[in-house]
Amino acid sequence: MTQVKAYAAQKADQPLAPFDLNRRTPSPTDVEIEILYCGVCHSDIHTARNEWGGTMYPVVPGHEIVGKVSAVGSEVTKHKVGDTVGVGCFVDSCGHCNNCEEDLEQYCENGHSQTYNSFLQDKKTITYGGYSTHIVVTEKFVLSVSDKLALEAVAPLLCAGITTYSPLKHWNVKKGDKVAVVGLGGLGHMAVKIAAAMGAEVTMLSRSPEKAKDADALGAHHFELTTNPENMKKMASSFNLIIDTVSGQHDYNSYLGLLKTDGTMVLLGVPPQMEEIHAGSLIFGRRSLVGSLVGGIKETQEMLDFCAEHNIVSDVEVISIDQINEAYERTIAGDVHYRFVIDMASLKN
Repeated sequence: MTQVKAYAAQKADQPLAPFDLNRRTPSPTDVEIEILYCGVCHSDIHTARNEWGGTMYPVVPGHEIVGKVSAVGSEVTKHKVGDTVGVGCFVDSCGHCNNCEEDLEQYCENGHSQTYNSFLQDKKTITYGGYSTHIVVTEKFVLSVSDKLALEAVAPLLCAGITTYSPLKHWNVKKGDKVAVVGLGGLGHMAVKIAAAMGAEVTMLSRSPEKAKDADALGAHHFELTTNPENMKKMASSFNLIIDTVSGQHDYNSYLGLLKTDGTMVLLGVPPQMEEIHAGSLIFGRRSLVGSLVGGIKETQEMLDFCAEHNIVSDVEVISIDQINEAYERTIAGDVHYRFVIDMASLKN
C-alpha cells in the first residue's frame, strides 16, 4: 500500500478538506497513474453532499482524470511508464455478463465499479477518486490520451464528453440530421461541439437569451429561446434527436413535440423529480423518450480519438485544490464556462 494525498468530504454538511488515503500496490495487471488534472462534475457535488443518498464517508470524488503512467504491473501491455492516460467514471466491471461482453461495461449486470463511492469487484473495497495525487486502475479501464490537445481541457471528456458522444453515436447522428441540445452547461456545450463535428445541424434550446453568443461560438447553427411560445410552435416536428442535459425539473412534453416522426429525445440530466409524461406526446409521432449513461471503455476510447481528430476539448477554468469548495458553489450557481478542472500539482505542493 502507498499513502497519497487527497481531498475528501467527511460529512454531507462539511466542506472538502485534505485527506490521506492508501492506494494498493499495483498487481501484475494494474497501472499506477500520477494524476495531473481532474475535472469537477456536478455528480461530485451530489455525492459529496449525499443528495442522491448512499454516500460512504469519507468520500474522495473525481472521475474525469488525466495523468501520466508512473508504474505498470508485469503483465501490462497497453501502457508504459510515461504514457498520457485517462480514467473515467468507472474502474472495473464483472467482465463476463452479456453487457460486458458487448463492450457496455457501464451497464454491467453485476454492477460496475465506479471510480469513487463504489466497491471494487471484490464487493468490499471502497473506491476513491481523482481528487488525489495518484490512482491505481486495472489496465483495461485505462484509456490512451493524445498529447496534441491541452490535457486540462481533455479531462472533462472522460465524463461530459462520453456522456454526450455515446447517445449521438448510438442514434447514428450524421450529416444533415437536425439535433437540438437542451441546456448549455458542462454536458450541453460538449453535445453541441460533438454533434456539429458529426455533421449535424445543431440548434441550442435555452431559457437564457444571453447564452446565444456562447452557443454560436461553440458551433451551434441556431439558437432558440424556449420561453417564447412562437419559437416553440415554429419548431414543432423539426428534430431527429434532442439531447436533454438539464438536471432541474422541467416539462418534457413541450420538447417531445419538437421531434419529427420517429424522433428520439435522450435524457442525460437527473432531475430530483420526473414530470408527468403525456401519452400523446409519444403516440402521436411514434416518438421515443430514452436515457443514456456514459459509454463503455471501447466507445470512450473511440470518443477520445474522435475529439483528438477534430480538435475538440472542453471549455474549462483551471483551479487549485484549495478552491474546490468555492468551485462547488459556483457550479451550483452556473458560474463556470463550462467545467472546473483541478490542477493536481496544487495538491502536491
